Amino acid sequence: MPVVTFPYGKGNIEYDFPKERFLGELVSHMHHYKPAASQEELVRQALENPVGTPKLSVMAEGKDKVVIIASDHTRPVPSKVIMPQMLAEIRKGNPKADITILISTGCHRDTTVDELRDKFGPEILEREKIAVHNCDTSELVYCGKLPSGGDLILNKMALDADLLVAEGFIEPHFFAGFSGGRKSVLPGVASRKTVIYNHNAEFIAHPKSRTGIVEGNPIHIDMLYAARTARLAFICNVVINSDKEVIYAVAGDCDLAHIEGRQFLMSKCQVDSVPADIVVTTNGGYPLDQNIYQAVKGMTAAEATVKKDGVIIMMAKSNDGHGGPEFHKTFAEEKNLDRMLDTFMKTPKDETRIDQWQSQIFVRVLQHARVVYVSDAPDEMVRDLHMTPAHSLEEAMKIAEDMTGNPNSSIVAIPDGVAVMVI
Repeated sequence: MPVVTFPYGKGNIEYDFPKERFLGELVSHMHHYKPAASQEELVRQALENPVGTPKLSVMAEGKDKVVIIASDHTRPVPSKVIMPQMLAEIRKGNPKADITILISTGCHRDTTVDELRDKFGPEILEREKIAVHNCDTSELVYCGKLPSGGDLILNKMALDADLLVAEGFIEPHFFAGFSGGRKSVLPGVASRKTVIYNHNAEFIAHPKSRTGIVEGNPIHIDMLYAARTARLAFICNVVINSDKEVIYAVAGDCDLAHIEGRQFLMSKCQVDSVPADIVVTTNGGYPLDQNIYQAVKGMTAAEATVKKDGVIIMMAKSNDGHGGPEFHKTFAEEKNLDRMLDTFMKTPKDETRIDQWQSQIFVRVLQHARVVYVSDAPDEMVRDLHMTPAHSLEEAMKIAEDMTGNPNSSIVAIPDGVAVMVI
């Protein structure tokens, strides 16, 4: 029997699939990639050899007010590996630099002190200045129009920096093409108004707004413009494996370095679609599987390989519940998916509802396949979101087999749905 291990929360779930029905695992090659150096050494080498910029220590010379944008609690960025080296490089160039770490929450909730401690470790939490961006209450500045016509409004602290830099990680992203790089600014430290315009229904529906695509992607174009406008001068981005360990690092210009990083990623994480009746996937475990909202990302990998009207089994612990009040309310109050999608498409760009983009993509998934959701979330909440709840993979498999009406339905496993690009 093929045994597959699925990350779930901070642990794993193992399952034996029936051999005669199991078509295989879709797994990123990254998980088997063995880098030639340690995590710390990979980051050090990247900082020593930046792409398209001088070294960070050189860029920090004479720069008294430095802001480092860091991702929030929803992203598995190994900040304990990256941040100490970035801080050391800045202070090498300017020992007296006034440094603030700015947490790029986008439109997410504020990151808690416990989450900051878990992310950075107690030493950085105690010694460094840390500010958490809030898209509604932070001091914000109007910076003109985006290429798409939306208002670009950004965090004043980032704009006032003499030197603005960012850490981050690069993974497939289901409408921005890739995470990392320019996303530190938009949506990271942008106003709610700017984020919702950038994530409008027309852009989300655009054929170029897909995993692994940046050329002609209207969402990416706005994001890169925002990063340039904010003068994001330097990034250090990493690629991680399923153990959340650094296997590749790149530093330098926010676009040129990002291009190198995503080229490496694409060489390791593209997998061929294997059409199946049932596809089992996850959101890669903690921290990306803390809520249902984020789990939509993992579902899109399954969407790319499950047969029309098949079943996606999504496993995400969801200990934080739905993760988006508007996201939950949208599905709880509207049972007709066609009508919901029509409402989204008729919504003016500057009136995009919060979380509408996630809802729109989720509608696309639900119109293609049924979803059985394995989680710790309340059953009623899961049903509100047009899914069928389950409390174990065993239970979910029974439900899925009943849904297909075929005890011999074919099965594919995607152990980490956010780490692969299914083509």
